Amino acid sequence: MSKLSLVGAGPGDPDLITVKAIKCLQQADVILYDALANEVLLNYAEKARLKQFVGKRYGCHELSQSEINDLIIECAGHYDHIVRLKGGDPFVFGRAGEEIDAATGAGMEVEVIPGISSALAVPASQMIPVTCRGINESFWVVTGTTTSGAVSNDLYLAAQSTATIVILMAMSKLETITEIFTQYGKGETAAAVIQNGTTPVAKMVTGKVKDIFYRAQYAQLSNPAVIIIGEVVNLRAKHLERDITELVGNGVL
Repeated sequence: MSKLSLVGAGPGDPDLITVKAIKCLQQADVILYDALANEVLLNYAEKARLKQFVGKRYGCHELSQSEINDLIIECAGHYDHIVRLKGGDPFVFGRAGEEIDAATGAGMEVEVIPGISSALAVPASQMIPVTCRGINESFWVVTGTTTSGAVSNDLYLAAQSTATIVILMAMSKLETITEIFTQYGKGETAAAVIQNGTTPVAKMVTGKVKDIFYRAQYAQLSNPAVIIIGEVVNLRAKHLERDITELVGNGVL
C-alpha cells in the first residue's frame, strides 16, 4: 500500500518547518510541491526520485486540483511514499480534503503533518499579535475569494465583529473588502498588508481600512500577501517605539 503524506511547509521561512515534516521529506520517494512551499526545503528530500512542481497559488496553476489528484494516484502505482508539500498548513485553505478523498479512494494510506499557518506567523513576524487582552477576544481567518470567484459572505459577518480579521488570498478583492468594512463603520480601524511574510523580501504597509487599498497599491504589493484588520495592528508601532526607547536608554542609539 502506497502512502500519501500531506505536509505543511510553513509560511515561507524555511526554518519555520517542523522536525516531523523534515523527517517525512527525508523518507519520501516523491515530492509534489506547491508554489508557496519554499524550494529550499527540497534539499531535505535527498532520497526522492521525483520532485515535481504542481503550482496551486492564486494566479499560478501549473495543474488543476483534479490533475493533482490524478497525479497522486498515478505516483502511487510506482512509488511507496508520496509527499504533498503545501504552503502553511494543509488544512487551512489547502484543499487537503480533496486529496485525502482521492488517495483513500485509491486504497492509499494517508497521514497529515500540520504546518505553521501564514495566518498566524506572518502577522507575528511583524510584531502584530492576532489577539491581545483588552483589545479583542477572538480572531477570524477568512478566505478572500470563494470557488465561484465572489467575495466570501463571511466577510460581511466579520466586518460586524470586534475580532481581528486575517484574510488570505484576497489581494484582488482588497478594494471590495475595504468597502464592506467601511459599510459597517470600520473605516477608521487599523489595517495592514504583508507580502512575502517571514521571508527576507517581506514588504508591509499599514494604515486604516479607508486607505489601506491605496497604500498597498502605491507600494505595489501583490500576492502572496496577508491582510490584517483590527486594532492589534497598532501594537506594532508601540512595540517598535518601546524597542527604540530602550536602545536610546542603553546608549546604542
